[in-house]
Amino acid sequence: MASTVKTPAAKKPRKPRAAKARKIAVVSTTPAEQSNAALLARREAAVPRGVASAAPVFAERAENAELWDVEGKRYIDFAGGIAVLNTGHRHPSVVAAAKAQEDKYTHTSFQVVPYEPYVALAEKLNALAPGDHAKKSLLVTTGAEAVENAVKIARAATGRPGVIAFTGGYHGRTLLTLGMTGKISPYKKDVGPFPSDIFRAPFPSVRDGITVEDALTGLRNLFLTDAQPDRVAAIIIEPVLGEGGYTPVPFEMMQALRQICDEHGILLIADEIQAGFGRTGTWFAIEHSGVVPDLITVAKSMAGGYPIAGVIGRADIMDAMAPGGLGGTYGGNPVACAAALAAIEAIESEGLLARSLEMGETFRARFAEIGARVAPYRMWDIRGLGAMLAVEFVTDFETATPDAALVKSICAHALKRGLILLACGMHGNALRIMVPLTASDEIIAEGIAIFEAALADAVAEQTA
Repeated sequence: MASTVKTPAAKKPRKPRAAKARKIAVVSTTPAEQSNAALLARREAAVPRGVASAAPVFAERAENAELWDVEGKRYIDFAGGIAVLNTGHRHPSVVAAAKAQEDKYTHTSFQVVPYEPYVALAEKLNALAPGDHAKKSLLVTTGAEAVENAVKIARAATGRPGVIAFTGGYHGRTLLTLGMTGKISPYKKDVGPFPSDIFRAPFPSVRDGITVEDALTGLRNLFLTDAQPDRVAAIIIEPVLGEGGYTPVPFEMMQALRQICDEHGILLIADEIQAGFGRTGTWFAIEHSGVVPDLITVAKSMAGGYPIAGVIGRADIMDAMAPGGLGGTYGGNPVACAAALAAIEAIESEGLLARSLEMGETFRARFAEIGARVAPYRMWDIRGLGAMLAVEFVTDFETATPDAALVKSICAHALKRGLILLACGMHGNALRIMVPLTASDEIIAEGIAIFEAALADAVAEQTA
């Protein structure tokens, strides 16, 4: 009998300490002028349409893995601010550290008067990053800024201009990072031309019939046709595709890239902005492959919701830029640095790396069972590492046609029932899981139950 859900075998995780639920009092709804409808009208008048929002509700408050809108409705948050909240909304230690720093000073600019939290965070990142070599870290504000600086550092260190990225990769919305991002809609639509000396290599894809060997052949052909290898500064890759569909890079692919980079004097950049800080069950997703990159870009869950990003790399490479060549007015803001140190400590002390592995196994098992029972032959794949998982939907197993409409309907029905979900993937037909790693077992079970009901609603609606 044919299986009704495709899913790879998974390793048995070690047992972590169970997360504890946080209690929070429920307050009454807000006045009419603060309704979701009223705020949506104000938003449409004041904010450009290019800034899209997945949910037509406005946040009033949040705690751990729960959020309440301005009308008092409660939601379970499986989106985590786009993988920013591995330690949950308002983690007590993170908030306390930020408030303590605010009582001292909020800004001096590290380029004017430096401060200890920046140095302490750089030291911590250097210690966490894989590899026995000496490391240094640059702190900036956003993920795209981190990627731009990684490219700049790689070019300065190698004296070469070229950068190779991969199909489906997402590296940011600035012009340089859009050049590297491997998806047109909605990010790159109508905003070219993009910077030169950026090249695209194929990403291994079971759906598209592209094996690891095919992808490596494509990269080697790129060296023969467009990207002269001794003029390539860096190869940049997400160890797990983010916006591209939560697809892990096969370990043999990552190991081959390391060998190719070493052969040609090219630097390997791991874009860990979405996958880092425990989301996959390790500090950085690339650790699963055993590969040590030259540079790592980080952001998102590093500071538990505060805006900070960075580049971690080999000390000799990081020192390639002359004094004044790196930095930014707000880069490594002291409040965000304090929050990041507290978030990292929380990940360590609360066993959230092991928790990620346990949560991943829970989601895999429940999704497979739900898919087989509620939507037979529609759940094409359950993939990812640790708690960085995606569920891909198709119209049927025979054609495996991507079903973005079903995913959109699932998200809408889930929101009505009190669960926040986000889609991803080149075709928009996958749901990704970014629930805080601090979420209790009870909250996760409740969220999965809502997902099951929303899936049933969407299937019924589609087949009516």
